[in-house]
Amino acid sequence: MTVDKTFECLLISRDPGVLCILNELLEKLSVSSEVCFSSSKAADRLSERAVDLVIIDYEDDSREVLRQIEETVDRGKPTVVAVSEAGEPIAGAHAVIAKPVKSESCAEPLRLAYVRMLREHRRHARYPLMSPLTATDQNSRLIPVTVANIGDGGVGLIAEDSLEAGDVLSFRLALPEIQQSIHAEARVQWTRNGAAGCEFVRIPPVELVILHDWLKTQCRVKPPAVEL
Repeated sequence: MTVDKTFECLLISRDPGVLCILNELLEKLSVSSEVCFSSSKAADRLSERAVDLVIIDYEDDSREVLRQIEETVDRGKPTVVAVSEAGEPIAGAHAVIAKPVKSESCAEPLRLAYVRMLREHRRHARYPLMSPLTATDQNSRLIPVTVANIGDGGVGLIAEDSLEAGDVLSFRLALPEIQQSIHAEARVQWTRNGAAGCEFVRIPPVELVILHDWLKTQCRVKPPAVEL
């Protein structure tokens, strides 16, 4: 049974009024929230685990948290919403909520944040396959591989034969419950202990539609309780 993903938010503020309003709105969006009262505590949390959304009540010490998010390279960056005086733009924030915070003024920034979270989740999510097949590299070498997982941008492979970064592999892949297989070319980005991460470089347009439609059926997110 597929379990719907719940988006997770780190909410950084010392203001009870801000926390009360935003927690209530996040609950309506089916977003789980964790409150941090200080930027230093938030920085520790972000170093421990990934979240989908960061809402930060911007203060003088907030810049360090935003810098830490910007420097994240080993996983997808969270969507950032800043709460600022009079809705002043904040570098590194994807949306801004103006102070004083009111439910009505939060609607559009949170809608934009939700749409971005959904897009980023679909782009970075990987779905397990464990499908054995034979790929052909740029030198026409036949290479037995197992497609361990697949996402919007590429595949993870397991290969007994050595692969190197830069290799371009061509293969035809059958997706579960889909009658037509897809043909893909993928470039190896990294290798580690027999595993390889690859990005797609070419999929025929019609078959790309098939892949995207299949991925949408796998991308299950807990729906908001309100209409966006």
